Amino acid sequence: MRISRLYVSEALNCGQHIELDDDSAHYVRTVLRLAKDDKIVLFDGSGADYLSVLLEVSRSRVAVALEQRQPRDVESPLTICLGLGMARGDRMDLSVQKAVELGVNQMTPIETERCLVQLKGDKRIQRFTHWRRIIQHAAEQSGRSVLPELSPITRLHQWVGEQQGLKLFLDPYAEVTLADLQPEEMKVTLLTGPEGGFAEHEREAAKAAGFIPVRLGGRILRTETASLAALSAVQMLWGDFRLGPKGC
Repeated sequence: MRISRLYVSEALNCGQHIELDDDSAHYVRTVLRLAKDDKIVLFDGSGADYLSVLLEVSRSRVAVALEQRQPRDVESPLTICLGLGMARGDRMDLSVQKAVELGVNQMTPIETERCLVQLKGDKRIQRFTHWRRIIQHAAEQSGRSVLPELSPITRLHQWVGEQQGLKLFLDPYAEVTLADLQPEEMKVTLLTGPEGGFAEHEREAAKAAGFIPVRLGGRILRTETASLAALSAVQMLWGDFRLGPKGC
């Protein structure tokens, strides 16, 4: 029987008794419909799961006892940073969710000239919090015990100058393919465009910062497709998609 996994923001230790926050308690009580003495797995993003048992499930509180620490290594040997050109609504949510499942380590929402999304003030904070929640739930579902880092929304010209490793941006008109390249120190930085594509000055800024234009086949991909295809491709070439059982 599959045991549900739940992320908690506080540091965890074996033998500890904790009380879940309101959102997590509601999820355990109402969505999972768990009861006292049921098992649950908690993790805090530090790289291990904690097999736990529910001590109390009531309207007022959900209390959990942490019984066993289980180290969990499902991370790829390839470190992937993703600059994600912001897209509208569900498209951006899908890109963030699937990037977690595909093993990204760090992602940054990127503001570009042709972004169709303009976030100001409270909306900017709300959207960032929303993406953080998506990352958390995607990690719970996918079995990751390390949460990818979500950096603040950043302008493209600032972001490109701060990146390291093999730096790539997706360009349907490029001549170079991923198979022509090799990552530096097993680190790749990917930049994907918004729905309207990059402006010419943004393309030039990326290239000036050392980003290499690469193409994924001969077709033009939608923004949410391009990021997922690129992540899958780099994992297949250099990451854990190419590994067999026990790393063989």
